[in-house]
Amino acid sequence: MTALPVDASALHFGAAPLCIEDVVALARGHRTGVIFEDAAFRARISAGAEFLDRLLAEDGVVYGVTTGYGDSCTVVIPPALLHELPHHLYTYHGCGLGRFLDAQETRAVLAARLASLCVGMSGVSLPLLEGLASLLQHDILPLIPAEGSVGASGDLTPLSYVAAVLCGEREVMHHGVRKPAAHALAEAGITPLRLRPKEGLAIMNGTAVMTALACLAFDRANYLCKLATRLTAFNVIASAGNAHHFDEVLFAAKPHPGQTRVAARLREDLHNERPSRNEQRLQDRYSLRCAPHVIGVLEDALPFFRQLIETELNSANDNPLVDAERGQILHGGHFYGGHIAFAMDAMKNAVANLADLLDRQLALLVDTRFNHGLPSNLSAASGPRAAINHGLKALQISVSAWTAEALKQTMPASVFSRSTECHNQDKVSMGTIAARDCLRVLELTEQVVAAMLIAARQGVVLRQQIAPHTVVHGAPLAMLEDLVARIALVEEDRALDADLLHLLDAIRSQHWSLYDH
Repeated sequence: MTALPVDASALHFGAAPLCIEDVVALARGHRTGVIFEDAAFRARISAGAEFLDRLLAEDGVVYGVTTGYGDSCTVVIPPALLHELPHHLYTYHGCGLGRFLDAQETRAVLAARLASLCVGMSGVSLPLLEGLASLLQHDILPLIPAEGSVGASGDLTPLSYVAAVLCGEREVMHHGVRKPAAHALAEAGITPLRLRPKEGLAIMNGTAVMTALACLAFDRANYLCKLATRLTAFNVIASAGNAHHFDEVLFAAKPHPGQTRVAARLREDLHNERPSRNEQRLQDRYSLRCAPHVIGVLEDALPFFRQLIETELNSANDNPLVDAERGQILHGGHFYGGHIAFAMDAMKNAVANLADLLDRQLALLVDTRFNHGLPSNLSAASGPRAAINHGLKALQISVSAWTAEALKQTMPASVFSRSTECHNQDKVSMGTIAARDCLRVLELTEQVVAAMLIAARQGVVLRQQIAPHTVVHGAPLAMLEDLVARIALVEEDRALDADLLHLLDAIRSQHWSLYDH
């Protein structure tokens, strides 16, 4: 098997800090990763490993190298067994359960661990970094169970599956085929590693899983923020709403930057030239009028989330750290994932509120008491057959279910710290659970958005039928035409699951370009 082509678009680990977009591009297979060839960088990496060798030769005591792990730190390892210790670490941590991380998530994990180790304070060797990069280049993806991490001492159990694969153990997905790691490495011409002292700990004792999932969550949340805005514009049009709720002067009076951006996007989409005094209704219900205030919370929080995630991504977050320049071993707690836990707990709350907002907009659109002349359940059936057709009635029920489940998931995971591992890990972050919860909320909200795309296509077209003067401009018009081409008007009742799956694919591939500001 040949490696993925390495070209100018490859990520050079160690050359510069990574951003979220780098991880996402690699996770999607749009880029691959290589280790920076710079001599100074490579010398710095090698210096850490060489310093550890000197310490061992001088009978130095290093946690996790000459001692047991965690609560077993008082156990002295006989010199003859030092080289076996890293392999025991990943072996006894092979107790993960739950689903396996998917291909994108796994690539992101490998990228996050490489980014951290390339900081140069983990005491690892260049062959270890090259081994991780080779997994990415050949798309050899460890099967990583999603469950079993408390988020401090990092993601020990899930990352044990990365360490084991580097050593030719456990299983991988390779070009879509599940196989033993040893077979995949052999096919790619990769020699299994024999881990040096501390290298098992360096791979496993960090926040790579939660950070990787956070990168992917950020990307999805950012896109949903924009999609919820565009859908709100469609729903204002479909319900013949008041576009002046998003007035520039109005939002200058409460100038949260993200909220202001959302309002500006809505003004651009709605392109309303009617004087405000001629509106048929002074005030729409809150799910339309307050949309910038709901969506704007996420829009304003995203830069803060980015700061937390990217700082964690580019940090040395294992223990102990190795300062070869000063000749010190630094024992601490950088494996604690509190910042990621907070970001994910906060993000899932803001995203679930998008689902709730859109659910409420749909409730207005399908109900003849509130939709200002549209047919019940947005059914496009006419004549005698209208009596037996139900439009989007069941779709609203599904949206209610997805929204309720998303809201239920907003309980913060980070407050459920548990003392474990003989009370060594007596305060833990639950960052990985928070990240998994956030991804579930994103999944449910994307399902709500898919349904709302059907409703928008239906509602705007029906409004144009009863009010031919209704005009859609610019980018919303192009998106509406795309939706019309993708989704047939619901006249006769039909199953909508195929349409929903088709739209979910488009959402997750970020098919529609949305806003340049």
